[in-house]
Amino acid sequence: MGFLTLEGVSKVYGGLAAVRDVDLAVARGEFVSLLGPSGCGKTTTLQMIAGLVEPTAGRIGLDGRDITREKPNRRGLGVVFQSYALFPHMTVAENVAFGLEMRKVPRAERDRRVAEMLALVHLANLAERYPRQLSGGQRQRVAIARALVIAPPVLLLDEPLSNLDAKLREEMQFELRRIQRSVGTTTIMVTHDQAEALSISDRVVVMEAGRMTQIDAPYRLYEQPATAFISTFVGKMNRLAGVWGDGGVAVAGTVLASAPADVAAGTAVTAWIRPEKLHLRPMGEGRLAGRVASRFFLGGHWLLTVGTEAGDILVSVPNTGEEPAREGEPIGLDWEPASLRVEAGAGAAA
Repeated sequence: MGFLTLEGVSKVYGGLAAVRDVDLAVARGEFVSLLGPSGCGKTTTLQMIAGLVEPTAGRIGLDGRDITREKPNRRGLGVVFQSYALFPHMTVAENVAFGLEMRKVPRAERDRRVAEMLALVHLANLAERYPRQLSGGQRQRVAIARALVIAPPVLLLDEPLSNLDAKLREEMQFELRRIQRSVGTTTIMVTHDQAEALSISDRVVVMEAGRMTQIDAPYRLYEQPATAFISTFVGKMNRLAGVWGDGGVAVAGTVLASAPADVAAGTAVTAWIRPEKLHLRPMGEGRLAGRVASRFFLGGHWLLTVGTEAGDILVSVPNTGEEPAREGEPIGLDWEPASLRVEAGAGAAA
């Protein structure tokens, strides 16, 4: 039994099911991300937990209490919206204190808790500033402090980093996780950014068309995607349609060495492998010959498209300080057979 539970939760608008038969159990203190593309139902799920949207069916429980029909203010949850929703006429300290004032917390206790929370989010020296005087990252931390100062049983984050630039967004991912671990609050975050979800979550829930299609630790989700959609949505993936036979997968007449597969010889299959599991070799070496069609430098690594008899294949090459093969150069590709996974059915290839 989880601390926060969703049992058969659905939301239907007219004839459209935004969320369908969702089951989820979140442990106390766990950080769980709801990940998926726009329109998959993740924000609606978060809003149902918050009490902002009423479920059409199902039950939501919190620490053994049924909160499915409770008003939002009775649930006592902390919510950080995408826009942060700070009060522009209030200082940082006044924004953080707002929830405590609404709860009639005595002034001395209120001041103490606000000071502790501002110290936690590294904003103690900005207590008297107004939101307009803060950077995006600082405003985001104020919103988090305001949500946490009331000591909520659950913190709900709706795309909390989406308004930040790329560099600040990456920095704030780890800052957010630090704050959550310091407080120990059970946290549910909605995001469409797979790198964000993988980097800071205890578990990731992938949603597609209103359903939760895989709930797993980030590493397992990445290495063992349950569906073709997840394998391409979470990270980059090479997917090749072929036929299973002795020694591997035959793709366009070329046999690719792979992990063992529990399928009969002659079965149509899809082989898949992550770009970083492939290695460049000199021409004439490796398991597959190819030619560099394009390459892009991404700082920490190079991303190459290599044309082969089996089709175009993406290869991620770590930046070692040396330039890899250039466009037009013939090369070889190599991989560990266990890195090339196989699933029955060629229709899943992308």
